[in-house]
Amino acid sequence: MTATSDTPDGWGGRRDGPDLTTGPIGKTLIAFAMPVLGTNILQSLNGSANAIWVSHVLGEAALTATSNANQILFLMLGAVFGISMAANILIGQAVGAGDDLLTKKVIGASTTFFIVLSVSLSVLGYALTPRILAAMGTPPEATAGAIAYLRVIFAAMPFMYFFSFVMMAQRGAGDSRTPFYFSLLTVALGVTLNPLLIMGMGPIPALGIAGSAAATLISQTITLAVMIAYLYRSKSVLVLRPSEWRLLIPDLGIIRSLTFKGVPMGLQMLIISLAAVTMMKLVNGYGVHTSAAFGAAAQLWTYVQMPAMALGAAVSSMAAQNVGAGLMHRVEKIAGVGVLYAILFSGLPILVIYLADPFVLQAFLKADSPSLPIAVHINAIVLWGFVPIGVAFVFSGIVRATGAVWPPLLAMVISMWAVRVPLATFLIPHLGADAIWLSFPVGSVSTLLLAGGYYLWGDWRNAKMLDITPSADAPDTGLGQPMMEESEAITDEEIRHQDAGRSSPSGRRRSKSEAPVE
Repeated sequence: MTATSDTPDGWGGRRDGPDLTTGPIGKTLIAFAMPVLGTNILQSLNGSANAIWVSHVLGEAALTATSNANQILFLMLGAVFGISMAANILIGQAVGAGDDLLTKKVIGASTTFFIVLSVSLSVLGYALTPRILAAMGTPPEATAGAIAYLRVIFAAMPFMYFFSFVMMAQRGAGDSRTPFYFSLLTVALGVTLNPLLIMGMGPIPALGIAGSAAATLISQTITLAVMIAYLYRSKSVLVLRPSEWRLLIPDLGIIRSLTFKGVPMGLQMLIISLAAVTMMKLVNGYGVHTSAAFGAAAQLWTYVQMPAMALGAAVSSMAAQNVGAGLMHRVEKIAGVGVLYAILFSGLPILVIYLADPFVLQAFLKADSPSLPIAVHINAIVLWGFVPIGVAFVFSGIVRATGAVWPPLLAMVISMWAVRVPLATFLIPHLGADAIWLSFPVGSVSTLLLAGGYYLWGDWRNAKMLDITPSADAPDTGLGQPMMEESEAITDEEIRHQDAGRSSPSGRRRSKSEAPVE
């Protein structure tokens, strides 16, 4: 049978999820992707709940304020997305290779990195909030609300960054269910706190638009604390015990890999976010109604992208473990199945929204709002473009899992800054706002062509994250993973022993009781 979370790993923790190097690919991919999809849906429901309360209680100007501020939030999250993804891939490859010490070292190095980076960005962003929003051309009637909202978001940044990292680390270890369960807690807290903090109740003061951001801060901070406590209680391989805290002193090789592999992936998200900010600035030029319509339509787009994003995350985690185990033939199969699923699961929500407009948009805009017909028109032009971008997510997830991180970045630079933004800018004098909407699907198709071309003909199969040698015990036929005796923590002697043994073919110490699980 497949090793599960009940399988001791012998290094102070347990295998955090199922073995992604074995079993039928289609079934395993769906089983892993569904909790990721559920997590994404829950996170977006939290954001949508914010938008609904803000728009219906505070008005369209407040919705425009949050839309502008959220573009900056996505930009800031993109700044560390690459490091999270690099850590995710390293953890996946280490788990696939049976190298538990490397997993612990990645956790230690990443923890230190995230604390330093998130605090720095939080302080800097808080101070520069007015200038950032002014540079975006935020409508004057929305500026004050956007400043209040965004400053609370910057205060929450360290907790949001680490929350995202811990969730991605669990997926790298093969566990996509635990992040889903804790996302339920986050959403429950957020949905409860939003109206209380926006409108006030009893001793709770009415914070207005800042209350919506405060709900995000409080809910994610509480959930992060509970999640870390759970990981310690369950003896996860992803937490460091007191005897292992010295691993917080970063290993230079891991920091180098996190930086040189993570920065391109982070830049990819930054490029997407900067393009979104640029497009938002173009949209703002058409007034508050068009901006509100765009914000409402974008709320739906997050749900449309979710299946493909979940598949992209799933194929990346699956591929990373199989790369670590040396099973490249399975990586190719994961890509093929992922593409078919991306087409299917991206197309279905698009069809539903086409059939349900304009009613589905009324969750964010009032039925008599002048923004509603604009939002319907935007969807008619933009929505279908999420099918090719969904397939591109799968191709990019596969190649990144091996450590080939620069080609996906180059593809995104070209599609966003050589196609989407210039196309919109060039056609606006001729087509007006329609030029902005048209540039989205055209950019998506160009992304697919570039990502698919590199997958087919690129050299990604020879890329590396670190020099990881698959365990000699890792099966070539995918029948199971080795099982070891459980211990409470990595001791100094074990670390010295394993570091000395890293040159051995197996790359890790064996327990006397170690035997493959069948």
